Amino acid sequence: MSVEHPTLPPVRLPADAELARDALAAPLLAHAVRLARWAGPDTRVDAGGELVDEQLPEAVALLGLSTDEDGEMLAGDAWRLAVDTGLVDVEDGTEGEDGETEDTPGRAAPGENLALLTAGSPQDVLALWLDGFDAVFADAVAPVLDDLDAVLGEDGGIDFDALDWDPEVEADFLEGVLGNLYLLTVSEGGAGEGPVPLPALAASMVVPDDMGEPTDDVLEQVSDAMMRLDEQFRLLEPIGLVEYQPVDEALMAEEGEEPAPPVDEEDVTRYGMVRLTPLGLYGVRARMLEAGMDAPAVGDLAEKGADALLDGIAGYPEAAAREETAAWLAGRDALGAARELLHAARGADAGSPLRRLHCQQTLSLVGAEAEPAVREVLDDAELGGLARVWLAERGAADVPAPPESMIFWLAIDTIAAQLDSDGDLEELQELVEGLTGRHSGFFETAWRVEHPATAEVLEAMGRLHRDKTVAKEARKSAFKARSRSGA
Repeated sequence: MSVEHPTLPPVRLPADAELARDALAAPLLAHAVRLARWAGPDTRVDAGGELVDEQLPEAVALLGLSTDEDGEMLAGDAWRLAVDTGLVDVEDGTEGEDGETEDTPGRAAPGENLALLTAGSPQDVLALWLDGFDAVFADAVAPVLDDLDAVLGEDGGIDFDALDWDPEVEADFLEGVLGNLYLLTVSEGGAGEGPVPLPALAASMVVPDDMGEPTDDVLEQVSDAMMRLDEQFRLLEPIGLVEYQPVDEALMAEEGEEPAPPVDEEDVTRYGMVRLTPLGLYGVRARMLEAGMDAPAVGDLAEKGADALLDGIAGYPEAAAREETAAWLAGRDALGAARELLHAARGADAGSPLRRLHCQQTLSLVGAEAEPAVREVLDDAELGGLARVWLAERGAADVPAPPESMIFWLAIDTIAAQLDSDGDLEELQELVEGLTGRHSGFFETAWRVEHPATAEVLEAMGRLHRDKTVAKEARKSAFKARSRSGA
């Protein structure tokens, strides 16, 4: 059986209020806010909306930055972010022509969005932070102009063709890197909350999946990608997207332009380490959703119906599925929730066996209050077996014995669900071998079961059973089931 599951595992995100606090604490946004509150009638800007040189020392002092070129650069970055996010409104100055007229400075004032930081909701703050993230992302993928004169056109503007720079390619590359970092963070067995070595992240974008030993050319590409990512993560860290340990400058000085040699675990941190913060996970996920990707978060299904819950958690890891179902049950009437779950579990479509499995698991979280709803479906052909198992596990009295047809239908349904859940192979083998061991002549009856997955399940049992004679029997039964259904 083949059922489509979400392409990305669900992410666990803090509450919006906590994320908003993180956003306001991000150094670049915090500096932009301080400059927005400082801006007033005497704040002068040039024709591009930048602070004029004479204003920079005051901005640097306000932010408590070093009084050197680096401090002025950081103050300029914060000012641009304030303008880009609407924290500051500017009336651009005018530039004199050929020295014949004097430059006329523009003016600045606090923007409308500044009030959102105190009077708005956490969602307002996060929307403003996302605007800031977009602006910093654009800066991160902009070309590095080491020699400005070399790329100036005849009209004095930048000749982008001479840059050998494609904005879409650059943006796609950084999007891909952040997407890989996101996947490594949310996947079971991935990096989790730990940092990822920069070489591994660069290699994930450069080295082909089917390549064995990377060639020198590929290693050089990885090295180039690392150096570019080092610059980009240095820009993305102040907005609160990542925590970044940069590439060791002494190491770069030693190696120059040569590809980085292989390193062992003790040395790998010198090549840069990066992790997405919770705010970074939120920001990257927001960009994914905007691009139309399926990027679920734990809690997304809490306000939706039982059908959306059972379908939605189909591809979730066990812990995330349990957390999602607990959130869905919270605040719901237990008996009403049980009835809704059982109703949603019905069906003969490809995803129905896994829905019934998740229904049974979710009902286990409801507890004894679900019993009246479970007893109501004892005679249901699709749910009666599930109901008996659930009652028996709780030691309930007066549980009627199931008819043989229900036992075999439940066996096929259970294996179909396990096949779709991509569970542990050994556990599935034990389930298959246990069923055939308990029921002599299992396959003589199984191929007649009126279940849409009967033939596929019997074929899978033939692949999984370690006894060759039993496996052959399973394959014969699968053929009979297909012939019977006309497939």
